[in-house]
Amino acid sequence: MIFAGLRLALRELWANKMRTFLTCLGMIIGVSAVIALLTIGAGVSSSVNREFASIGQNLVWIWPGADGQRGPQRDAKKFTWRDLDLVRRTVPQVVKIAPSVGGGTTVKFGNLDTRTTIIGTTPDYFDIRLWALDGGRFFSEAESDAGRLVCVMGKTVREKLFGSLDPVGQRIRVDGVSCEVVGLLKPKGASTFGDDEDDRIIVPLRAYQRRFTGDDWINTLQLMAGSKGDVAPMMENARNVLRGLRNIPEGKPDDFTMQDVSSFGEESSEVLGYITMFVSAVAFISLIVGGIGIMNIMLVSVTERTREIGIRLAIGAQERDVLAQFLIEAMALAVLGGLVGVALGLGIAFLVTGALGWAFLPSAPLIVGATLFSALIGIGFGFFPARRAARMNPIDALRFE
Repeated sequence: MIFAGLRLALRELWANKMRTFLTCLGMIIGVSAVIALLTIGAGVSSSVNREFASIGQNLVWIWPGADGQRGPQRDAKKFTWRDLDLVRRTVPQVVKIAPSVGGGTTVKFGNLDTRTTIIGTTPDYFDIRLWALDGGRFFSEAESDAGRLVCVMGKTVREKLFGSLDPVGQRIRVDGVSCEVVGLLKPKGASTFGDDEDDRIIVPLRAYQRRFTGDDWINTLQLMAGSKGDVAPMMENARNVLRGLRNIPEGKPDDFTMQDVSSFGEESSEVLGYITMFVSAVAFISLIVGGIGIMNIMLVSVTERTREIGIRLAIGAQERDVLAQFLIEAMALAVLGGLVGVALGLGIAFLVTGALGWAFLPSAPLIVGATLFSALIGIGFGFFPARRAARMNPIDALRFE
């Protein structure tokens, strides 16, 4: 009975192709919007999490300034090597710790020059930030302690200065000072904050301080714990050490900011989740509108086929047979629109994520759920027209003109 009803429903829909398409349009728009938005949202969330994972695991950043701004403040009391050494020696959860100072500068090679970011730090920085080599080597602890001016270069600045040439072993001028290139970093691309991670040169911190700043100030401390469970106690112990070093009285707020890096990703994912839910709720309204369209067209169909319904009832068809027939037609309309919407939504998501460099992560449960929900929409909104057809009086139906 179901297959016979489905065959009759498809025949009826095919006989009125334009009306079928216009009726399905609401379902197509609604389902495609939901599929596209949720798939794009999943891709964005995955890409954001991957980018934050590339920053490093179990990290805490500390910078001067008490108001929680993300980055050191110019007038805040900066850190020193004494702060770094004491945190390293007295906070047991610290596996690695790297100071950093940075700023924009001009670098030259031959007759070419470009503006880039130079970072002064220690060898632990490469492990903490999960940097890998694309050639050459990292600078050593000995070079770092001696303040030798050697540098490791990112892909962007390398291409600007050297093109396809190998920079390892070459000497560049950083703000007028000669520096030997000893290593090349594997590319990371743009960060979540929009910075080009590859447009940078990394040098030993002592060399940076001697050659460029003439002081021993440190802008940022980056601490890495051995596990996620060690991050909170590491933050608490480091806070106590720094408060003591900076003579902050009990009850007074910190004059520095500490940030668990994993919270950046969690905050971003939470915001993206809310946005996706809101927009998906708006798209859900399109599904309801599509269901109302199906109900309207089924009411028209019932009116047009009144004599047919009367004949079927007169020759012995049961009310449930007529009810099932029109429910199958309504469900077929909704599922057809849903399937086209799924295909369209996946296509839109594929194009958008591909163009923006995000992950394309279609979800099988989402696709199945959207299709089943389309069927439920068809049954729900098709029930009233189907019930109206099933309860017709055969004599009145046969008299209908």
